[in-house]
Amino acid sequence: MDLGRLSAVPAEHLLDALPDAVVVADVQGRVTYANPAIRTLLGHDPAELIGRPLTRALPARFQSGVDGRALRPVSTGQGELLGRTTQLPVLHAAGHEVTVDLTVARLEPFPGAAPEERSVVCVLRDASTTILLERQLQVSRYLTATLRVTAALTEAADADVAFQRLLPTLCTELDWDAAVLWEADEHSGRLVHAGTWTARDVEVPALRGETRRTFGRGEGLPGLVRQQRAPVVIEDLWSDPRFLRQEAARSDDVRTGVAFPVLRGETVLGVCELFSRPRRIVPPELIEVLAHAGRQIGQFLDRLRAASEIRSLAETLQRSLLPSHLPDIPGVELAAHYRAGGGASLVGGDTYDVMPLPDGRWMALIADVCGTGAEAAALTALTRHTARAASAAGCPAAVLAAVNTALLREQGAGPLRFVTAACLVLESGPDGRRIGISIAGHPSPLLRTSDGEVRALGRPAAPLGVDADTVFTDHTVELPPGSTLLLYTDGVTEARDGAGEQFGEDTLQRLLEDESCAEAEGAVAAVAAAVEEQVAGSRHEADDMALLALTVPA
Repeated sequence: MDLGRLSAVPAEHLLDALPDAVVVADVQGRVTYANPAIRTLLGHDPAELIGRPLTRALPARFQSGVDGRALRPVSTGQGELLGRTTQLPVLHAAGHEVTVDLTVARLEPFPGAAPEERSVVCVLRDASTTILLERQLQVSRYLTATLRVTAALTEAADADVAFQRLLPTLCTELDWDAAVLWEADEHSGRLVHAGTWTARDVEVPALRGETRRTFGRGEGLPGLVRQQRAPVVIEDLWSDPRFLRQEAARSDDVRTGVAFPVLRGETVLGVCELFSRPRRIVPPELIEVLAHAGRQIGQFLDRLRAASEIRSLAETLQRSLLPSHLPDIPGVELAAHYRAGGGASLVGGDTYDVMPLPDGRWMALIADVCGTGAEAAALTALTRHTARAASAAGCPAAVLAAVNTALLREQGAGPLRFVTAACLVLESGPDGRRIGISIAGHPSPLLRTSDGEVRALGRPAAPLGVDADTVFTDHTVELPPGSTLLLYTDGVTEARDGAGEQFGEDTLQRLLEDESCAEAEGAVAAVAAAVEEQVAGSRHEADDMALLALTVPA
């Protein structure tokens, strides 16, 4: 509809039928016409508006301001709002404000009419739905940004990496130019610099130089956020006294900042500052989202830190269940490998050990405890220490019998916990080395001879910790020069690929036939690599894997 071409009388008939509120004002800014839709939008009787100043519809804070003058464009024929649609607050008859989309157009007088007959038409449309939709879209964008932040953090290996990923993700998703992270120092109690990030083509050297600062509670923007435990907005960093780095902000041409706390409960773990070069208004929706995100991030980082500490303790416990290093056995080469399983439990149940005996012989043990976690670790420790204590008997079967007795003594009312193990005693033989071997439910060790032939050794008895009447026997095997003996746990043969197919004993034996497995180091490396290839990308959970190999050089 071209309001500029309306003639006076036909226009009124047309305007009465419009769903949008229409107000016509004369050259003095007095209302000369209002259509019935003004009653729906602003609660006014159209007849009562006639003769009233147009600017009376504005809130008092605007009536003498720029917007008030802009609504009086008739006398000059110009105006800030002419030909544009602008969002403005106007007064409802009940006294509250209603935000409208206002479009102002000029009505030219009839040819020959006096200039004072010039009028303007104001079309007013309720903007609340548009505003609500825009806010919902903006909140959706903010929430999407925080979800992406959370997704980035979940991929972090530890809290330090998560903190570093936090800054670029926040800035990129929320369109801020720079970010600075301050972390609460547990020793000094002050906020210390933990990281700075800038968008591409943005440099903030002056603010980077200020990261040597520390902030106490209530000091500067970070300290204020820490004190209030809530986001703080500073729209003009150059003049607000709460921001203590004004010169740096001026030098880097950074104008607006918002900071929010990273919280664990009521404890502030850190404060994140976001900076913008253009001066910008920070909407309340963003402040609310940042406050919520700060709590979510804090809880996540706290869990990540706790998990990191648990992993560290678990690694320490796991190391205590394995020898710190392999001993040097004259005339024998040793190699070993251990890899924890891929499940949620952080401590595995596999172990191996090599120790000297008083008479110059050596004992070697490999064992696999049923299950994982703290209970399995306790049984692993019991197995290893009992075997060491019983090693003075010098007989592998006696060592396994002692472990069996100790495990049965420890069995409680819970589920049965058993252990499979292979124990051997190494001594000098007439031509190379000789071993005595005893097996309790464990995979049989594999012997590779110098000509590449591979065969299983020993005669397995029942697992340990099941039956007090189990009889364990020794089996003697000669190890000629050039032979390699491999002890392993079922994490090798039972490793499954994506289709569920196991690595298997046959595959292991064929692998050991290769010349690369002629020595202990090569055998362990080849088996470990083949198993990792088997489980790579598999949906099946990998079990613990322990390998112990010894070679009698040719």
